Amino acid sequence: MTTIYLAEDQEMLNTALATLLGLEDDLEVIGTAPDGQTALSEIISKKPQIAILDIEMPKLSGLDMAEQINLLGLPTKVIILTTFARATYFEQAVKANVNGYLLKDNPTDQLVRTIHEVLDGKTIFSPELVTTIISAEKNPLTKRELDVLREIKTGKNSKEIAKSVFLSDGTVRNYISSILSKTGTSSRIEALNIAEKNKWI
Repeated sequence: MTTIYLAEDQEMLNTALATLLGLEDDLEVIGTAPDGQTALSEIISKKPQIAILDIEMPKLSGLDMAEQINLLGLPTKVIILTTFARATYFEQAVKANVNGYLLKDNPTDQLVRTIHEVLDGKTIFSPELVTTIISAEKNPLTKRELDVLREIKTGKNSKEIAKSVFLSDGTVRNYISSILSKTGTSSRIEALNIAEKNKWI
């Protein structure tokens, strides 16, 4: 029987996930907590085989917990379960030697499969997450171009953007032209959509 600990600040999700995992013949949820500090204390004492942690929680984040579990040399393997596909979170998770990193919109059977794969010594990252991170790393836009895109997002025209970022109207238009070229788009809205999808802004 594989022992599991759940840490998730949304009580309803915590309960639902515990129930779903408890339906598996070879999985047993031995504890849950709505905050990182409580969860870490119980993980240290109970030493579950798997800890499934949310990233953003009160007192200690899931990534803070993962770092502590790694530093303490606990036998518990860590799976991060989150809604956030951010490059910075992913990098911190890798540094903390997490064993799995899944998005919350993945089906439950994928989580169950990941639990078994992690127990077998594998490291599992959600394909959707990896795609997002790779896209983020390939951001072709300069800091100034990103500044202009953020202003476009507010609905400003070229002249208003120029005033906000202290540039001439012509320079802003050049930046916009460069943004469209680099993103392979024909409109500001398309370029903005691509930047947001790839988490560049």
